[in-house]
Amino acid sequence: MTEKMKIVFAEGCFDDFDGTEEELAEIIADLQTMVDDGTLLENSERLTPEEEDDLIEMLKSKAPRQ
Repeated sequence: MTEKMKIVFAEGCFDDFDGTEEELAEIIADLQTMVDDGTLLENSERLTPEEEDDLIEMLKSKAPRQ
């Protein structure tokens, strides 16, 4: 039996989400479906070094939750 991958989101990652709880639940369900059937990885693209640096800086500047 193959172990199912599980998506885990960082605490607070949806704090700025502008939508309903139902819309968010639908987005998360769609993401889980794409993980389960492999389309998320099939359609992914590697970050350029510049994009990776930008992402790291953005994550560093995000204030930690208390």
